[in-house]
Amino acid sequence: MEKTILYLVLPCYNEEAVLYDTAAVVEGKYRDLIQSGRISAESKILFVNDGSKDRTWEIITELFHRNPVFCGVNLSRNRGHQNAVLAGLMTAKEKADAVISIDADLQQDINAVDEMLTKFESGCDVVYGVRNARDTDGMIKKVTALGFYKLMQMMGCEVLKNHADYRLMSKRAIESLSEYNEVNLFLRGLIPTIGYKSDIVYFDVRERQAGESKYTMSKMLGFAMDGITSFSIKPIRFITAIGFLMLLVSIGIIIQTIVEHYLGMTVPGWSSLHCALWLIGSIQLMALGIVGEYIGKIYMESKHRPRYHIESVLWRDE
Repeated sequence: MEKTILYLVLPCYNEEAVLYDTAAVVEGKYRDLIQSGRISAESKILFVNDGSKDRTWEIITELFHRNPVFCGVNLSRNRGHQNAVLAGLMTAKEKADAVISIDADLQQDINAVDEMLTKFESGCDVVYGVRNARDTDGMIKKVTALGFYKLMQMMGCEVLKNHADYRLMSKRAIESLSEYNEVNLFLRGLIPTIGYKSDIVYFDVRERQAGESKYTMSKMLGFAMDGITSFSIKPIRFITAIGFLMLLVSIGIIIQTIVEHYLGMTVPGWSSLHCALWLIGSIQLMALGIVGEYIGKIYMESKHRPRYHIESVLWRDE
């Protein structure tokens, strides 16, 4: 039986502070896996530089020349985490039997790779890494993360709770993913739609050793909006429901106004008028914003622009 050719894809954006330590850890893990016969000696560790402004690409180049297990892809500009992961998957799929994506800061436990391989060998095409708990997160991060998953589930998006982009995908699954042409990527929602046999591996999260998290609050909110508008039309249906309810309220107010008119009680009420104007105005603005978000997505998709450009590749064939 041929050994699995495994590629590890690590998207990097301004990760010079952790890259040497990360390289040492993943190199050691690969050495153990190769020596134990779990994976082929042709397996590689692929860094994807997402337009970093620090020495990230220089360090990747140095690692490539130092050890043949390392290779690299340099994107022409920053295209975001999702596109960087996709670039790594699409680059690796021609040579790999399976590809695992993991964040470059290695807060996700690299040792979960062993169990992922076991699931893959048992016939799974997709193995999701799911964190056990959020003990390393602050209170704000915990609340926002919980709210994110609750909101996604309410809006009908098929996402796994506490799963980021730490997952194993078989060659067949990546080939299927390559048929999806969305410009606005949300891999956590996209990959479950592929189908095929899948399973879950649980892991513990450790604190970030150096550098800063690239997921700011604004990016998290934008990420949630991308996910909802890419996979659900429930917000538009929600607007329709609100509009219908407002219509019923308006009919009631009209009937009340007519009755008060004939009873001689038509004294104008500033408070009720003021509240009604603010309420209706805010609902209209919210509705326009949500509809505009969908129209904007249609506009971007209709252009069929490339999701990323690869400036250079560090690759060494054995």
